[in-house]
Amino acid sequence: MNKKLISLIFVGFLSTNILFAQATDDNEIRIDQEGDTLTLLIDQVGFGNKISQTNAYDDKMVITGTTLNIDIDQIGNQNKIFGPLIADTSDYNLSFTGDSNVLDWNIGYTGSSDDSTFDITVTGDSNTWDLDQGYQFSAERLDLDMTILGSSNVFDLDFESDDDTFNWEITGDSNNLNVLMKDGAHTQTVDWTGDGGDIDINQVSGTCVSGAGNGCATPNSTIVLDVNSDNATVTINQKDSSNDS
Repeated sequence: MNKKLISLIFVGFLSTNILFAQATDDNEIRIDQEGDTLTLLIDQVGFGNKISQTNAYDDKMVITGTTLNIDIDQIGNQNKIFGPLIADTSDYNLSFTGDSNVLDWNIGYTGSSDDSTFDITVTGDSNTWDLDQGYQFSAERLDLDMTILGSSNVFDLDFESDDDTFNWEITGDSNNLNVLMKDGAHTQTVDWTGDGGDIDINQVSGTCVSGAGNGCATPNSTIVLDVNSDNATVTINQKDSSNDS
């Protein structure tokens, strides 16, 4: 068995890191980073790659900073990404190609996560995602574009942040997506092509962002849904409430 392990500790204010790992299986990158203006570029090619060693919280990717630029490409099957992040004014460019991959990311659970921009592309089948942003700390102005090409994928996306814009395009059969947009105003555009899928969308309005200057009294939630599918199930819940759906 070919195994590689890269363990990284970054502390600083300006850094660029490019990591490339290629092997038949079991490449591992463990990251503990604290500092601003980090550019982190990771390419992993192969089977069973991991960013962080396990799914246990005592050995996850830990990244903390402001104005981060994170670019991750994983190509192969059964790859994994785990880790908590705290980041303001940050960009995430994520590209995944392969089957049975797992992502479990928690952004801003224990700190601020304002002004986030995501550009995500997923190509493959039977992938499992759990992506959370915001919880009890400040999380405002999120812009996410996601493209999914494949079947039997399971995505659970929770965004507890003010003023979200979420555009996603799904092509494939039997995909299962559960999306929560909570607090503030939300706009979501969905273009879905594929049979036998199940999509649950929850939009829970909260309070207007302080200083927004738009005369907002009660924030609005908007969904534009374009579905081309047989045997599909779509459930939409919209609430003018700060409570969960």
